[in-house]
Amino acid sequence: MIMKALFTVTGRGMGGDAITALNIAGALERRGFECEFALDHSAPGILFRKRGIEWHRVRIPQAGGHAASKAKLLSAALRTTRAIYETWRLIRRIRPDVVVGVIGGGAVVGCLAAKIAGVPAVGVLNTPTDSKVCTRLNRNVALPESDLFGRDIEGVESIYYPMSPDITLGDPEIACRRMPPQFDPDRPTIVLSSGSSLFKAMAEAAARLADSGMEANITVLGHPLRDEYLKIIDHEGIINLGYIDWVKDLYSIADLAVLSDDGVMVHEAIALGVPVVALRGVKYGRYHNMGAVFRGAVLEADPEDIVEAVSAALERSDELRRAARKYSGDVMGAADRIAEIIEEEAGRRQ
Repeated sequence: MIMKALFTVTGRGMGGDAITALNIAGALERRGFECEFALDHSAPGILFRKRGIEWHRVRIPQAGGHAASKAKLLSAALRTTRAIYETWRLIRRIRPDVVVGVIGGGAVVGCLAAKIAGVPAVGVLNTPTDSKVCTRLNRNVALPESDLFGRDIEGVESIYYPMSPDITLGDPEIACRRMPPQFDPDRPTIVLSSGSSLFKAMAEAAARLADSGMEANITVLGHPLRDEYLKIIDHEGIINLGYIDWVKDLYSIADLAVLSDDGVMVHEAIALGVPVVALRGVKYGRYHNMGAVFRGAVLEADPEDIVEAVSAALERSDELRRAARKYSGDVMGAADRIAEIIEEEAGRRQ
């Protein structure tokens, strides 16, 4: 009998939350599961659409994750009741064997609706709110950004972000063909990204790096949160790629990744042995201590110190790559470990 998992996913279906859900689903499908997805009504679902995946539409409130204010939390809480009702109706209609609530509002709504519907659930957690709610309801996985990560708590397992096996199959020839004319293959390639969205602090860091005169391919990823951020990176020394879905190819030619200190991209770089500089406070002042999660493989810096940090990382490139390789096996095995937990919980309904 084929088992079915329903994923309730926070976000817009184009960033790290979506990648996390899709990578876990891939591991479940390899175990014979059928996977369906629910996103917020407003989500464009770009990553799902590119893969030809249809999705259900329910309300999935967002409060801002780690940056959530009390006002935003209250507003999200008021929207959550309707969201739970919609998700409960969806569960009753498609009859999954397990619900997987993915991060923030997706975790809270999915786990609460599953509890009411009497269906097993697993929460994939990384915010203070999902930690408080979901740990009272069902078994959970704490990602590195969660305040639960690394702690000995019953029903909570600390696991790295799940990766897709094909992250290791990047093609440098494809990457070079897709780069604009100013790309110089004889120079080191530095990838700067704060995820699917380009935050102001990351744009300013890229401009600071370009202004330093460093001889490198300074490559910026992400769709600007505001149009004015494009002016910051409108610089002859910056290659602006915008939002792309060929990160694995780009990483295959990367000598260094400068990233916000959160999310999937840090794990992708570690899995591929790419040295990382994690910039603190890029997203609403948040700090997740990636240097402690991946000791020796990640250098941390404030955005204003990017030039010095990048210079140091390039000098220590071999050392950082060796350290990253120590973690790559556990990172690449994370999706299967999470899938194993979900399969165990789904089996409780039999």
